[in-house]
Amino acid sequence: MKHLLPSTALALFIGIGLLPMSTSSFAANSWDKLQPDRDEVIASLNVVELLKRHHYSKPPLDDARSVIIYDSYLKLLDPSRSYFMASDIAEFNKWKTQFDDFLKSGDLNAGFIIYKRYLDRVKARLDFALAELNKGVDKIDFNTKETLLIDRKDAAWLKSTADLDDLWRKRVKDEVLRMKIAGKDSKQIQETLTKRYKNQLARLDQTRPEDIFQAYINTFAMSYDPHTNYLSPDNAENFDINMSLSLEGIGAVLQSDNDQVKVVRLVPAGPADKTKQVAPADKIIGVAQGSKEMVDVVGWRLDEVVKLIRGPKGTVVRLEVIPASNAPNDQTTKIVPITREAVKLEDQAVKKSVLNLKQDGKDYKLGVIEIPAFYLDFKAFRAGDPDYKSTTRDVKKLLTELQKEKVDGVVIDLRNNGGGSLQEATELTSLFIDKGPTVLVRNADGRVDVLEDENPGAFYKGPMALLVNRLSASASEIFAGAMQDYHRALIIGGQTFGKGTVQTIQPLNHGELKLTLAKFYRVSGQSTQHQGVLPDIDYPSIIDTKEIGESALPEAMPWDTIRAAIKPAADPFKPYLTQLKSEHDVRTAKDAEFVFIRDKLALAQKLMAEKTVSLNEADRRAQHADIEGKQLAMENLRRKAKGEEPLKELKKEDEDVIAAEADKTKPEDDAYLSETGRILLDYLKLNTAVAKH
Repeated sequence: MKHLLPSTALALFIGIGLLPMSTSSFAANSWDKLQPDRDEVIASLNVVELLKRHHYSKPPLDDARSVIIYDSYLKLLDPSRSYFMASDIAEFNKWKTQFDDFLKSGDLNAGFIIYKRYLDRVKARLDFALAELNKGVDKIDFNTKETLLIDRKDAAWLKSTADLDDLWRKRVKDEVLRMKIAGKDSKQIQETLTKRYKNQLARLDQTRPEDIFQAYINTFAMSYDPHTNYLSPDNAENFDINMSLSLEGIGAVLQSDNDQVKVVRLVPAGPADKTKQVAPADKIIGVAQGSKEMVDVVGWRLDEVVKLIRGPKGTVVRLEVIPASNAPNDQTTKIVPITREAVKLEDQAVKKSVLNLKQDGKDYKLGVIEIPAFYLDFKAFRAGDPDYKSTTRDVKKLLTELQKEKVDGVVIDLRNNGGGSLQEATELTSLFIDKGPTVLVRNADGRVDVLEDENPGAFYKGPMALLVNRLSASASEIFAGAMQDYHRALIIGGQTFGKGTVQTIQPLNHGELKLTLAKFYRVSGQSTQHQGVLPDIDYPSIIDTKEIGESALPEAMPWDTIRAAIKPAADPFKPYLTQLKSEHDVRTAKDAEFVFIRDKLALAQKLMAEKTVSLNEADRRAQHADIEGKQLAMENLRRKAKGEEPLKELKKEDEDVIAAEADKTKPEDDAYLSETGRILLDYLKLNTAVAKH
């Protein structure tokens, strides 16, 4: 399986990696003159041929694919249906089933025409918004009873300029009201929004043919699956920098989300992760260099925001962030200073701790091994260094130490582990099974390669549980799936990410194509794609699975199965799962942390389901106060259970204190970790009781 290892000729990526770069909200001066050049035409024909020959699923480029491309392109450019008019769509519909023919012949005109019309519409809307602001923020009437539809993905295309004007009048009013409730005064609001819209207008004048080409061809590539992307020459360079981590940044995977930039995941032990102040689904709306002025980046392209965030090692970048934990209409932000640095291998190293629990009147000791990433020091490994670092070697060492401490079992913590080395996922599996297949890789031609542990004997045979969440991805899912299929560990936590595909980079005459050419399968024959690994016992998810995860991505390849590589063995956990779940439910029904998380999740889901928002200030403030009241009540219920003083109001606590406290957290204070240990102890008790009979 040497061809699956990274090399200079062929690099395969099994982590979440960079997500597709969106090109929403940008354009150019005199854009009617923007046309594709010869290099772009040739590149488009190359992409068509490469996808036809080498993509894993090889779907036909036909009328049905044309419809997907067309709909996706409109969604990319105008996801909230706030720019194009119904007349534009009626005009474009004539091409709906022709994009397959256009692409096969190298005709890029339709893609360029749609994009340039989009630029016209964006300019008109920004001009209108500025005119509204110029009337004065203080003159906006917030006493009228009107609402704004905020979920417009399925709304009808508006028929007239007057309809668009009314929508944008309400949008400007909503933005002003959000900032007003967040504590900004009229002068600040006027300045911020005027500057934002003017910046976006200025960015329209910077559009190049390459920007249009990337948006169009990337939409075509992503119609095959979300990890198949066209990378322009500039973005190909950014991708290489990201994969090699050779340029310092903040250690976060970012994605465009309409006019904002969303955090998808944090690199374990990276600069952002270390602050404890940035979380998945947070939105970045401002970037500042050191103590300089904050630059508003709403409406910027993702690649431009990334350039602002990157910088020399040791320098500070400040991010203005809207936390994902905010209510949907709460625009309250926080400023997070981050010192840029490269992610060091030693910072991502496996860690151990001991979880001390009292259960049924007895004291127990469980070993905890936290695996932030599947790493392998390739350089030292290839040089023959006997002390090269790897996940498996480090886990083996820590298991030895824990066994000397006579622990009653082991919990492996894979939360937020975004993957890494496929070789390490296989090697780690070999520590816990006798021998046999560890993962299957199915190629585009249908050939299945089996990666195997050929060394007989398991290094650790004791009781084990795996703790996973939505951000456990790729290599983590391969390892967790193997542990579940071999019935080697209880899998506890949340549904994993669902990234079960392999990509390769193919250079083009102009840019690069990242395409999916293989798919991972568990030894049971189940794919890890889309569905991920489903835990034996579920925990409430802190992360919204509709926002983050493979199933949240458009055109994600489906879950499926192939022939199993092992014969199904008796599952030692199955007879006890119902009772284990019952005992878990009883225990967590009274656990302050679990009650808090469930209540918080229920409130968030309720708020996310709201499609409209009031533009009446009194109503909006009342709703805001009601939400804050509920959040305060939840927080105080948790504090009461811990014996802490209740809060009179919710305040933004000192960030340094929060970060310091997070670093000092004992394993016993981690509700999910502690409960995982208790479930494992419940199983040991039940299993022992049956064995005695």
